[in-house]
Amino acid sequence: MRKNVKITAAAAASAALALGLTACGTASDPGAKTEPGGKADPSKALVVAASPTPHADILNYVKDDLAAKAGLKLEVKEFTDYVLPNTATQSGEVDANFFQHKPYLDDFNKKKGTTIVPVADVHLEPLALYSKKAKDIKDIKPGQTVAVPNDTTNEGRALKLLADNGLITLKDGAGQDAKLSDIKDKKGLEFKELEAATLPRALNDVDAAVINGNYAIEADLKPAKDSLVIEKAEGNPYANFLAVKKGNEKDARVQKLAKLLNSAEVKKFIEDKYAGSVVPAFGAVKS
Repeated sequence: MRKNVKITAAAAASAALALGLTACGTASDPGAKTEPGGKADPSKALVVAASPTPHADILNYVKDDLAAKAGLKLEVKEFTDYVLPNTATQSGEVDANFFQHKPYLDDFNKKKGTTIVPVADVHLEPLALYSKKAKDIKDIKPGQTVAVPNDTTNEGRALKLLADNGLITLKDGAGQDAKLSDIKDKKGLEFKELEAATLPRALNDVDAAVINGNYAIEADLKPAKDSLVIEKAEGNPYANFLAVKKGNEKDARVQKLAKLLNSAEVKKFIEDKYAGSVVPAFGAVKS
């Protein structure tokens, strides 16, 4: 990434943070600057950008219950969009992030020229179809409107969910980045593309909406209970993971956090707190 783009990303992230994006941690230090090869001051707090739910919830559990014993200082900064966590990580405004899956990251890196890489899978948030008007998927009829996320990978994921459940037919060869133009047969449905974070609020204005798991939970929707249809967890490529700028994977603080996020304690925390709405995406190891 060119230097002038880095400066722009850093300025954008700094401005957003200054305008009041919630910081769960109490430290004001933006984190130790990490050199390639993991050469960072281990006494400095590791600053991690995260979506509020469930990412920040999981990180705050680690911070409050596991980090001190592991010798890790952890600061969590909440972001409510899908762009700033990556640009802030790229610029060094934060040390790591936890909010995304691999198809989204691959698309983001390609479009933005960033070099973010995954470190450890943590959980899966099943994408699901919700409605305040329909009680069953059979109640979704021609002429009705379905809202879907407008970012590339989540829209493709949403369309696959609809296709797998017979609401639409996709063109042959449409992959995980499918878009509305890849629908072969809409079966009479109308579609509205909206930012992922706004989809729960749109439920009053559309007949149904495909909503990301974290935003569903924030809106007090229970994916395992309230959805009309839900993604299958088995073989799902959309696990959410801890990520860093390439070259920082071996930062000792990052490695400590990765181990804690894949611990038996975190596995139990996810299973107990989310009851199937969020599921662990790792085989737990002892912390």
